[in-house]
Amino acid sequence: MTAAPHDAAGELFELANRGRSRSRHVRDGGEAVVKVVLAGCAGFSVLITALIIGILAYEAVRFFMDVSVVEFLTGTEWSPLLGEEKRFGVWPLVAGTLLVTLVAAIFALPTGLVTAVFLSEYAPSWLRAILKPVLEILAGIPTVVYGFFALLIINPSLQWIAKVVTGEELFGAYSAGAAGIAVGIMILPIVTSLSEDALRSVPRGLRDGAYALGSTRFDTSVRVVIPGALGGIMASYLLAITRAIGETMIVALAAGGLAQLTVLPWRQVQTMTAYMVQIFLGDAPATGVEFKSSFAVAALLFLMTLLLTLAGYRILARFREEYE
Repeated sequence: MTAAPHDAAGELFELANRGRSRSRHVRDGGEAVVKVVLAGCAGFSVLITALIIGILAYEAVRFFMDVSVVEFLTGTEWSPLLGEEKRFGVWPLVAGTLLVTLVAAIFALPTGLVTAVFLSEYAPSWLRAILKPVLEILAGIPTVVYGFFALLIINPSLQWIAKVVTGEELFGAYSAGAAGIAVGIMILPIVTSLSEDALRSVPRGLRDGAYALGSTRFDTSVRVVIPGALGGIMASYLLAITRAIGETMIVALAAGGLAQLTVLPWRQVQTMTAYMVQIFLGDAPATGVEFKSSFAVAALLFLMTLLLTLAGYRILARFREEYE
């Protein structure tokens, strides 16, 4: 006995509804899983950050139970491993860090911007396709290689140049200048790549308008394109500077190990990161005040980069440009 047509239609309708219901449940379940995974990743990153801050704060407090905060923040002599009377004035480490970063910034920031302008506004497409990947390869070179390059190539070159220009041997075996130039080479791809992307994101209509008013390509690049991409350029600068401040292997190899207050790039210095490497790879006991001092230095470095990041957000908000 055959089923009535309306019964067959009802069964088909019911089967279709079941399929859609099952598919909706599967889809909702999949979305719930994705939400849980994303929330877990976000929570994990927050947890790791909180743990880092907690460890630094705990160990720094333990250090300041033995050493005065005033001495740490105002002292001008850092010698925790030499002599009977230990000195914990952090300013020589801060000065060394800032000197290397300044040399790197002076080298990399203008060079990276000029290179980005050339790639964005002047270079033909075939040349850009070659040069940009070559520049970005520099970002993949291990920093220890940059350190040896600074020690064996850059510093002797600076010694020779100084001897020719001044007639004196200003540079020793280690120098802040050589380390800073090596760090500048390392951060050059960051500045170039991000700045070039920001320049190319400026609408073509702004360039055409400048050309229509009689501007040359140079005038258009300097007065229209660079101001229009200033937010992205500033972001590349800030990212490069924070990367330079936290660099470790280059300064550990090429800057030297003498913590001193100086603004002369031909002298050797010790940065905050290099001191931490020295402590963790040295013979300082884990319960001693010397070992604890590395956490206080790390906490200060964290605060410096945090303040620089917050200042960067203010600067980016000031110079951000939005186009439709």
